[in-house]
Amino acid sequence: MNKEELVQEVAKKTKVSQKQVDETLASIVETIVKTVSKGKKVTLIGFGTFEPRKRAARTGRNPQTGKELKIPAKTVPAFSAGKKFKELVAKK
Repeated sequence: MNKEELVQEVAKKTKVSQKQVDETLASIVETIVKTVSKGKKVTLIGFGTFEPRKRAARTGRNPQTGKELKIPAKTVPAFSAGKKFKELVAKK
């Protein structure tokens, strides 16, 4: 399912216009991105948690040359599914 299909489905279920659903979804995503980029967590009970995670520096290898290279430490966005979400997916 892509964003357009999601917007259509939510609009059908909520009886709200697709434009309003699209604007709301865009606001939600923007808020999550801003919050996580500031180093904070966003938890949606029953769905999951969006959070920044630190990756340690490590040594990698160029697959073409085999030469070792240093990969610097960085912070990346991460999502952890909530218990209910995991259980529903596991049933399939």
